[in-house]
Amino acid sequence: MQLYFVRHGKTKWNLEGRYQGGSGNSPLLPESYEDIKKLAEYLKGTKFRAFYASPLQRALTTAVMLRNDMGITVPVIVDDRLKEFNLGDLEGMKFVDAESQYPDQIKAFRYSPERYDPSTFHGEDFEHMIKRGKSLISDIVKRYPNKDDKVLLVSHGAALCALIRTLEGYDVADIRKRGGLTNTSLTILDTENQGKTFNEIAWNETSYLDRKITSRDTI
Repeated sequence: MQLYFVRHGKTKWNLEGRYQGGSGNSPLLPESYEDIKKLAEYLKGTKFRAFYASPLQRALTTAVMLRNDMGITVPVIVDDRLKEFNLGDLEGMKFVDAESQYPDQIKAFRYSPERYDPSTFHGEDFEHMIKRGKSLISDIVKRYPNKDDKVLLVSHGAALCALIRTLEGYDVADIRKRGGLTNTSLTILDTENQGKTFNEIAWNETSYLDRKITSRDTI
């Protein structure tokens, strides 16, 4: 079966360079609705069994709009295991301020996840986030075991990057080495052995957006 992973559309806090994590919420930008329509057109004709979405509004709105723009009626199943990392005291903080206050941990979060320790600001570590994400994937693979089954999941940049790379067999230390994920991007994994291993079909696909991607679009 195949898993289609979508990062939510760009938000006001993304534009402002703020951490929004697993508790912060910020509305989608007006242009994000157009990006979702472009993704819907790109995926039109793909037969999905279900959509899964993080309960955070930016992800859930992306999922519901994507389904509606595709003109399909599959269920959108909300699951807390798709939430972004809980970033504790960083929620709502500007990137530059977080880097000034917690330089070592911000650097580790982005480039050396094996050294990331968010206890100082009451955040969630990689081990916990990956464990909950893999639990959901295990449930989905069991629920949709057929060769042609396709499930789409809408979640968040840092969480998806960690989960996807782990499913591909990367060590935590290496999950950031190929960069992050862009808003409204698409990544596809395939499994032929009930989730024991996964193959990458597409990573951070954004060609359908038909515009220049900036550093503020990717995390």
